[in-house]
Amino acid sequence: MRLHVAEHPLVAHKLTVLRDRGTDSPTFRQLADELVMLLAYEATRDVRTVEVEVTTPVAPTTGTALAAPKPLVVPILRAGLGMLDGMTRLLPTAEVGFLGMVRDEETLQATTYANRLPDDLSGRQCYLLDPMLATGGTLAAAVAYLFERGADDVTAICLLTAPEGLEALRASVGDDDRVRVVTAAVDERLDEHGYIVPGLGDAGDRLYGVV
Repeated sequence: MRLHVAEHPLVAHKLTVLRDRGTDSPTFRQLADELVMLLAYEATRDVRTVEVEVTTPVAPTTGTALAAPKPLVVPILRAGLGMLDGMTRLLPTAEVGFLGMVRDEETLQATTYANRLPDDLSGRQCYLLDPMLATGGTLAAAVAYLFERGADDVTAICLLTAPEGLEALRASVGDDDRVRVVTAAVDERLDEHGYIVPGLGDAGDRLYGVV
């Protein structure tokens, strides 16, 4: 597993405002969208491309286009939806699938309750969107699920990560370099309830309110 922490002043600034408990939901959604675009820029450095011939108003030249099959963007419901617009704005030709997973707050284990993915992901690069990598159970299950369907490269984009979650994911995937995590920060630890400290609270609640 590979880890990339995006160190940039704008990333740090936007993350700081997201952390602030006084930031309201509309501002939180906007900043999360902007932060995802910055993270997506880093996450897509390895996106597969092919050379194409084009003709400019002046002369023919060789350019670059995304290779087939198209990348697949997979937000993990519900909080991952808040990251989707920022990701698809940068990668508009990608296809989008959805994976609904929920963490049991007592056992901290993840279960799948919704799946809108292609049956065959052979040869696909997949980008998982999940704001918080806390215990790692949800993300590890999602990565395994994509590989079971044939994906051969999975990048998880997370606003925040905890050391415990990274270790859990690493324990699940081992040294498989087809798995990568791109994040704005690695925080201190998890608390007794499985929340990231200092974190930014429950990302889903802050994006959409408590339901």
